[in-house]
Amino acid sequence: MVQSHGAHASVASPSMPAIQTTARIVGAVFLLLGILGFIPGITTDYGLMQFAGYESQAMLFGVFQVSILHNIIHILLGVIGLSMARSGVAAKSFLIGGGVVLLALALYGTIVGQTSTANIFPTNGADNWLHLLTGLGMILLGMLPAGADERTSEREHRGRTSAGDTAGGRAAPGNTPRGQAYGH
Repeated sequence: MVQSHGAHASVASPSMPAIQTTARIVGAVFLLLGILGFIPGITTDYGLMQFAGYESQAMLFGVFQVSILHNIIHILLGVIGLSMARSGVAAKSFLIGGGVVLLALALYGTIVGQTSTANIFPTNGADNWLHLLTGLGMILLGMLPAGADERTSEREHRGRTSAGDTAGGRAAPGNTPRGQAYGH
């Protein structure tokens, strides 16, 4: 669909900008991982799961050490990601901020011994690698420049919000798309 705005014509994309789609996918994956961490069979040694700490011997997919707290953090990160995916700026913040948190968690897991009482999440070597790679990936995705369609979408959005619609929901004079009569 082509929209005309003065001398500029652009292709309007009915789909969500890529940064928002990416944040939505990442958020959904974290939410899913958090839920799967509470399902016996998918999480091995489920009966040995603790609220927090290295004593939790439950392993998501038989590989990643998890606890109730660890699963809750994944669920919260997923909900935050899905919520922040509603806006391009918030989606970018989620990807970069969440990536930084995961890098910090990877560093924490590497510094703190697996059997240390400070290992409250808990993390193991597989968790540390996953957090490191996921954190780097999220940061890189969040730093990608916006595509032309996304920049156009942002300009169009700013133009609509600054146009000053009337209380009746009608466009201000001069702000109606071609082919539409004012007030209809």
